[in-house]
Amino acid sequence: MDRRVWVIIIAIILVLSFGFGYRLYEMGRDITVENGGQTKGSGVATIGGPFTLVDQTGKTRTEQDFRGQYMLIYFGYTYCPDVCPTELQAISNAMDLLPEDVARQVQPIFISVDPERDTVAAMADYVPHFHPRLIGLTGTLEQTSAAAKAYRVYYVKAFEEGEPKDSDGYLVDHSSFIYLMGKDGAYIRHFNYGETPEKIAEGIEKVVETRE
Repeated sequence: MDRRVWVIIIAIILVLSFGFGYRLYEMGRDITVENGGQTKGSGVATIGGPFTLVDQTGKTRTEQDFRGQYMLIYFGYTYCPDVCPTELQAISNAMDLLPEDVARQVQPIFISVDPERDTVAAMADYVPHFHPRLIGLTGTLEQTSAAAKAYRVYYVKAFEEGEPKDSDGYLVDHSSFIYLMGKDGAYIRHFNYGETPEKIAEGIEKVVETRE
């Protein structure tokens, strides 16, 4: 075979090998392991952080209020027609499935992504429909936006075609994850939309048992 052809073949192999190796490196950096939010390459996953919000009784709450407890956090809104009630009910059922000694270490929390409509009064009316220990948090637009950003929550108002942008009849498209945070406030893992209460309870219990 012509020497120039061999040179070209070798060059192509080297380029492909480098590209494949670099992709593996990038994939390794992106993988989050369920161990205190640590990642292979970047240290600590950037999920979670400080927040200052108001609960359904009007009391100011920060992340420091929940130190020493596991936080089970869901972001949504009270006007949500289906996804939020489904996930909050899954959280409620999971809490009921946990052994008592595990359940008392877990604080379920619902954080609004629609503070314009989710007032303290609205949260006070909504939260009791779910678990008795569920805490609903709302606040100013800036406060709730900061909390959502810290947890990498996507959300955007969705108006029907032709509906005025100042109408309050909108829906909110948002990501739907249930976050399990450690007693130190660090991210441990999350549960995807549609996860059964049994799987959620099993995941929580496994984490608590391995950390006690």
